[in-house]
Amino acid sequence: MMLEDEHISCILLHDANGDVCNDKRLQQNERIKRMQCVLSDLSHGRGEVRLEAAREIRRLTKCSIRSRTYFGEAGAVAPLVSMLKSSNIEAKEAALLALLNLAVRHERNKVRIVKAGAISPLIELLQSAEVGLRESATAVILTLSAAHINRSIIGTSGAIPLLIKIVISGSIQSKVDAVIALLNLSTLFDNTSQMLAADAGVALTLLLKDSAKSSKVAEKVMSLLELLSKYEEGRRSVLRENGGLLAIVEVLEEGSVQGREHAVGTLLTMCQSNRCKYREAILEEGVIPGLLELTVQGTPSAQDKAKKLLELLRDSSKGQRSSCPSPPGSAMLANIVYEIIAHAENAEAGTETARRVLSEMVQLRR
Repeated sequence: MMLEDEHISCILLHDANGDVCNDKRLQQNERIKRMQCVLSDLSHGRGEVRLEAAREIRRLTKCSIRSRTYFGEAGAVAPLVSMLKSSNIEAKEAALLALLNLAVRHERNKVRIVKAGAISPLIELLQSAEVGLRESATAVILTLSAAHINRSIIGTSGAIPLLIKIVISGSIQSKVDAVIALLNLSTLFDNTSQMLAADAGVALTLLLKDSAKSSKVAEKVMSLLELLSKYEEGRRSVLRENGGLLAIVEVLEEGSVQGREHAVGTLLTMCQSNRCKYREAILEEGVIPGLLELTVQGTPSAQDKAKKLLELLRDSSKGQRSSCPSPPGSAMLANIVYEIIAHAENAEAGTETARRVLSEMVQLRR
């Protein structure tokens, strides 16, 4: 009897598994039919029908890579791009959000969207009086810029000066999106040249001053500032903005692991480019304690950069006339720190000793 029951259970289980497979197959067929209807409404419908189709594409592609692939391959991109040129604000917004979802984590769709001519209407939308349209257009540009093949086209479209304006005056989210888009675009020299010409360094420094120094925003800004600091225009823009250098020192002290590395890299690049010009300004912002901590607690790259910067900041004149003036006390402090670290048995012991000396010096000044 037990064997018969087990046999019946196996049959029931087999039938149940078959029912599950059939249900999944039916659901998949229904989903495909639904997507086909949506695509038909988008391609051939007008007004409200087309608008609702774009909204439905946004919903269907929000969490489904398969849906993104289907709509991308089936031809949804071209009609959505044409909707960007509509006089209807709702249609533009629906198309932007649908394109955004189609492009997320889908390289082929990123390329399809640009090839379909999306960049030109996106540039117009970056200048729209409607805040929502500007924000959505910025998000789409950011997503498209993640594909390396799109970066030259975006760069030559006039997007870079507009993104820099958004860094200055956009909403918090659009500022972040614009910074990351610029960071993506900066992998091409021609794009970096445009950023320098449009004073990107000033815009980024202003944003850095207003941002929490441990935030992801500050980390991204510092990454781009480190790149721009390789050029004199970028270095000048940091000094030109009152409090700009201090903001970088604050990231060095309080930032994320990567943010601190970008900050010390920026200061090192500045000092290496013209020691006499930047050394005094960096010392005046009280960079030594942060550098001292970074020689032990930073990434291997950050530790190396911190030690190199300490070497550049120390007064190496050894009694001779130095062409680089030093702020009173700061150069002496840099010398003390550097000598302690250099002659300690290990970096951690040297840092601990230097920290104790610094603490005693502060107490004596009081």
